Amino acid sequence: MTEQRTRWGILATGGIAAAFTADLVDLPDAEVVAVASRSEEPARAFAERFGIERAYGSWKDLAEDADIDVVYVATPHAAHRAAAGLCLEAGRNVLCEKPFTLNLRQAGELVALAREHDRFLMEAMWMYCNPLVRRLKALVDDGAIGEVRTVQADFGLAGPFPPSHRLRDPHLGGGALLDLGVYPVSFAQLLLGEPSDVTARAVLSAEGVDLQTGALLSWDGGALAQVHCSLTGGTATCASVTGSRGRIDIPSGFFHPEHFVLHRDGREPEEFTADPADGPRTSLRHEALEVMRALRAGETESPLVPLDGTLAVMRTLDAIRERIGVRYPGETGDPDSDLVEEPVPA
Repeated sequence: MTEQRTRWGILATGGIAAAFTADLVDLPDAEVVAVASRSEEPARAFAERFGIERAYGSWKDLAEDADIDVVYVATPHAAHRAAAGLCLEAGRNVLCEKPFTLNLRQAGELVALAREHDRFLMEAMWMYCNPLVRRLKALVDDGAIGEVRTVQADFGLAGPFPPSHRLRDPHLGGGALLDLGVYPVSFAQLLLGEPSDVTARAVLSAEGVDLQTGALLSWDGGALAQVHCSLTGGTATCASVTGSRGRIDIPSGFFHPEHFVLHRDGREPEEFTADPADGPRTSLRHEALEVMRALRAGETESPLVPLDGTLAVMRTLDAIRERIGVRYPGETGDPDSDLVEEPVPA
């Protein structure tokens, strides 16, 4: 890493890779120097689109490029273990999209690799890096609403999604839980830590993935969280945190909010609004800035998105899937099932 700029490699060329790269090229201290796909054609198309110097037709070539400071892994999550693992073993630092992996076992393997090779690793849980979400957490941690009693959060898309869509493909880790439910679960655990007990119910598709899942998480101290995700109905994506002396409401888009309202007992409601200087609410720049800050500081993980926290969320997602009866072919250990990538968007 140069003193002024962090050199990024992009692994995969789908929609989320494009969105992240578009935000990166607007950061003066970031430089996107290479991109890789499983074949040269999509990599070259992506490179031309964003003015990237090097385009590789294999993940291995990107992983072995010593002029890259950090690789952003943007494959579908069924391929995260293979892609991120390849980069870590080659000595690259990694920012890996969420959900981190298919399951806790794979997540633990990546964390072990990062620690073995003394490399930086972070899940791209952009919600945790969002300035307004960080403000909300600080208020809760400072006791603004007293002791947290309940958390409620939802994330649903209207669909319908055909059986051929990746969200319904078990080989790609399809279903509502890993793609959408990771947000409500991560929000609850941001405020309360790992739950002590998990109860869940779901509606499954003919392919065996969850179309809709509801879970009740509980903590030994008496706190509860109700989380819901769906591929069958567009929800408000709202969240609420209730404490012993007040509550905080996020009326919509809780994982990238425009504002939230703090209600304290005996006081007028207070509204907290996102600072326009922080960029669009859908911007992924804050997670990139955190990665670059950590690399310059010589850190191997981020205090905003700690690896133990990522493992705790994966443990909860595993527990929910166990309760609802969802398993993926990639969990059998078949390596071919983990190597699938989204096409370049039109």
